Amino acid sequence: MVLLDPTASGAPFSQRVQRCFGRSAAAYPHQARLQAAIAERLAGLLERQAPALPAGSRADLGAGSGLLAGAIERQLGGPRLLRLDSCPELLQQDCGAGAPPPQRLWDLNGGLPGDLQGAALLGSSFALQWLEQPQRQLEHWCDALAPQGVLALAVPCAGSFALWRQACGLAQVPFTGLALPEADPLIALVRGRLQLQRLQRLWFSRPNPGALAFLRQFKGIGAQASRTPRLSRGQLRQLERHWPNHIPKLSWEVLVLVARRAP
Repeated sequence: MVLLDPTASGAPFSQRVQRCFGRSAAAYPHQARLQAAIAERLAGLLERQAPALPAGSRADLGAGSGLLAGAIERQLGGPRLLRLDSCPELLQQDCGAGAPPPQRLWDLNGGLPGDLQGAALLGSSFALQWLEQPQRQLEHWCDALAPQGVLALAVPCAGSFALWRQACGLAQVPFTGLALPEADPLIALVRGRLQLQRLQRLWFSRPNPGALAFLRQFKGIGAQASRTPRLSRGQLRQLERHWPNHIPKLSWEVLVLVARRAP
């Protein structure tokens, strides 16, 4: 039997994602500052919903190192959230001092486990975009909620990384970033199934460190998996030469929402 290298282009994309995050898992909780900030914001938006949450399971879908689950537990209290993720190395980062949180190795590309049907709370932050069929899985998440159950979602969207795309066009090299979902179809999908409680389309910016430093930041947290072959050294040099260093900021578009299922 020949085993595929999950980082190679022939391996299933979900395996490449898992391997990349696994290799950088130890650095993720300290380096993923934007993800941590979004997790805290999303947990804060949930506070008004907490008193009316029905009984039932609570879970963080694509939990990684537990940034969202931990933020929800600190701000809302109540039962601990089940952490679901396909990367054991990331889940291990959420096992500090004290009793370990509830965790389960699970590939969300296959849908939700049966015991999350009728869930009281499903949260997910910076995970939906890595799935093979984001809209289809989001449908399942909405439909899995109990009456009055709540969905809390944060996902980076297609408006992100305009500067990176511009540089690739100027350098005539492929854009190797992840194809992020459009915000409007996700909003419409949720509106068709749930009652929107809070909706924010946010723009975040970070200093522009230059092409190679920017790409190293992605690799540093394991977020470099791509469906496009990696650039050659020559292509990287082209990208670096055409990178708009005069533009001071890089931007992310992030959709954040909280929605409730009707009684």
